[in-house]
Amino acid sequence: MKRFFFTTLILLLIVVFAGGSWYLSKFKSDLATAAPTSINKSLFLKLNSKASQAKSFVAKNGFNSTYCFMVDMSRESGSNRFFVYDLKNDSVLQTGLVTHGRCNEDWLTGRKYGNEVGCGCSSLGKYKIGASYKGRFGLAYKLHGLDSTNSNAYKRYVVLHSHSCVPNAEVSPAPICQSDGCPTVSPAFLTQLAAKLDKSEKPVLLWMFE
Repeated sequence: MKRFFFTTLILLLIVVFAGGSWYLSKFKSDLATAAPTSINKSLFLKLNSKASQAKSFVAKNGFNSTYCFMVDMSRESGSNRFFVYDLKNDSVLQTGLVTHGRCNEDWLTGRKYGNEVGCGCSSLGKYKIGASYKGRFGLAYKLHGLDSTNSNAYKRYVVLHSHSCVPNAEVSPAPICQSDGCPTVSPAFLTQLAAKLDKSEKPVLLWMFE
């Protein structure tokens, strides 16, 4: 009787273990092909739609075709709205917070955009991320505006840089700090972006849109 009991118990454990292993492998497989859990379906579809246009742009203009950076300015500043997008696998690799310009106000309610030198606003459009340098905020990357809406970015000294006022994680519904037009991220997030920028042999596209 004892032998029968132990044999039955061992067989039951084998069945449970095998079933659990199958479920775990299936779960991992499904997870690998799904949109990131921190991104809702509508946002992922929006990014995916923009990516279709980005793929055509980078192919025509000799940019990095593996990944690009996208910033969805329709999202609140306390929510992740800077996305490192994998153009090969249509997935989001990394997300982070990013500032928008205050348009020379003490605090800008909502968002406004501008391209004039001295306006202090963010500029929508596509950017080529240029050379890195060490500025007043440490590591920074020059930005070259590629559209009529951001053509003065280089003249305005609009650059990609970091600042300690930007948190590492979402704080929504609270807002984060504002800039003078630069897309400013947290120091930790800039380190992640720099790892991709510094090893890229081709320019990386930064696309800021609503």
